[in-house]
Amino acid sequence: MLTRLRSDIRCILERDPAARSTWEVMTCYPGLHALWLHRLAHGLWRRGWKWAGRFVSHVSRFLTGIEIHPGARIGERVFFDHAMGVVVGETAEIGDGCTIYQGVTLGGTSLYKGAKRHPTLGRDVVVGAGAKVLGGFDVGDGARIGSNAVVTKPVPAGATTVGNPARIIEAQADLRREEAASKMGFSAYGVTHSDDPLSQAMRGLIDNASSQEHQIALLWQAIEELSKQGPMRDCVPQDAARTEQFEAERLNQLVGK
Repeated sequence: MLTRLRSDIRCILERDPAARSTWEVMTCYPGLHALWLHRLAHGLWRRGWKWAGRFVSHVSRFLTGIEIHPGARIGERVFFDHAMGVVVGETAEIGDGCTIYQGVTLGGTSLYKGAKRHPTLGRDVVVGAGAKVLGGFDVGDGARIGSNAVVTKPVPAGATTVGNPARIIEAQADLRREEAASKMGFSAYGVTHSDDPLSQAMRGLIDNASSQEHQIALLWQAIEELSKQGPMRDCVPQDAARTEQFEAERLNQLVGK
């Protein structure tokens, strides 16, 4: 028991740069209090004392602002960061090492009692602020769910989801990404601007258009040089684009590069 409590506190000290001491974490982190109260509620629930489990869960919600159904299963080293407004459904499962931010809902879309209605998060999943994960599917180990994403389909291990409805970005399995991830620790709020596939597509189109603009300017310059040496001197239009006018940098800034 004490070992698990120490593990809960240590994981917060490791992941939250605002945490200054063990005493501060124990007394000022509602996510930790909600986790401890949930273990009590879950123990009562498993022993068949359903009302008592629900009552402890209700008191925990009142004290912490975090609603976790006593039937939910939560692994070790789970960190509810800020976590006001988090809702975890009855059949939800949260794997070891997960990080869940404020406003997250692990909800269901089915009304059938006894069915697996809520999601299962694998190990080390990060769920960003305001994200909604709805349905009885699996979210793979190491996946990241971006802030305000609405996820209604399974997420592969190591992938990132962003947007509403969520778009899945497959993880790169190469060594460089693993090294970068180990240096960063984990992605706060589950997403960075470079993960958005629409922004990536826009930046690709902008870069391609900029390259074409450059090539066209070079061609006109070459034609102009050739025209000075022969009978083609009257063939070059006066309004030909001899210099680049495409503002690639400005457009990239607009899409968040």
